[in-house]
Order: sequence, then structure tokens, then C-alpha cells
Amino acid sequence: MPRMRLEAGDLPGYIWQIIGGALIAAALTDVLIVGAQLFGAGYLQPWIISIYSSVMLLIVGGLSLSTALETENTDAGDDDAQPPVSDQDAEIIAKLDALMAQQNLYLNPELTLSLLSRRLLVPAKQLSAAINRTTGGNVSRYINAARIKAAQAKLVSGDNITNAMLSSGFNTKSNFNREFLRITGKNPSEWLAQQKAADNM
Repeated sequence: MPRMRLEAGDLPGYIWQIIGGALIAAALTDVLIVGAQLFGAGYLQPWIISIYSSVMLLIVGGLSLSTALETENTDAGDDDAQPPVSDQDAEIIAKLDALMAQQNLYLNPELTLSLLSRRLLVPAKQLSAAINRTTGGNVSRYINAARIKAAQAKLVSGDNITNAMLSSGFNTKSNFNREFLRITGKNPSEWLAQQKAADNM
């Protein structure tokens, strides 16, 4: 998990939930077989096994091949109640902020929690927990906030939306638009139009 890219936001979590549901549904095949026997429809057993199980396995297999799982949010459990921010948390975040400002690590679409952990010499779990307790968000949201800030600067300087997206560390437009809307409350076009209108006042 710490080696997965941080770019996909919450989508992989939803995919894993669907996969889990499909696996549970596949396990219910036995219940359907028993039901068929009880109602005198034993002839349906081969169909239940072949069709029902195949459909469930196809769902699981198809979702498992999703490229979003390569960029899964690595902070499962970040929404759980956390203890107060400690001095150690504040120190970790200060080091992380400095590293991000100096080296612009967020520009790397392949950025991982594991990579951040190695650069800071802080265990991945400890880094993730510090970000969660300090910012109230997870690692993915922390990184994407830095990327959106960079994209905003690019847009203001005259880049088009696609160039701003690609040069700020995003590699999918859907994730870029979703994170932009989450952080600014507007899509990139609306936000840029608002900035231009403010400059012309």
C-alpha cells in the first residue's frame, strides 16, 4: 500500500469495496444451490455455478485490472478518530513542507507514500498519521492540494487547463477536475474566469 501512487484520490477505495462485495456475493453461490434443491430445481445447479460464479469472478477480475488500483489512496483508516497533534507531528509536517517547497516532489505523478517516507527518513505509517492529525486529511489530499496550488499558478500565468494539469503532477483529467472542485469549490474554467474578472476590476 505505501508504494501505491497518490494520484487517484478515493476511487481505488470504492473499487476495493465493490471487489469485496463481489467476493461475498460469490460466496452466496452455495446458498442458491441449497435453495434450488429445496424448491425441487436441482437442474439449475450447474447454471448457478457456471453463470453466477463466472459473473462474480469477472467483476472481481475486471476491477482488479483497473489502473486506479495502481494509484490507490494509501491512508485507510485516516478518517478514524486521531489523538491530538503532537510536537513530533508538527516537526514532521514542517520537514515535509520544507521538502515539498524545495524539491517540488508533488510534481511527480508517480509519487508514493513510501518515497516521501524515505526522503524524510520517517516511517510511512508515522508520516501518514502525522499528516492526518495535522491537516485533517490524508496523504493523497495533502499532495493534491500542493498540485492544485501549482496548477492555479500555471493558469494565472497563462497556461491552458491541460498544460496546467500535466505540469502540476496530475495525469488524469477526471482526478484533476475532482480535486480542483474539492479544494476551490469551482472547476478550473470557472475559477480562471473568476480570477480574470477580479483582475479586470
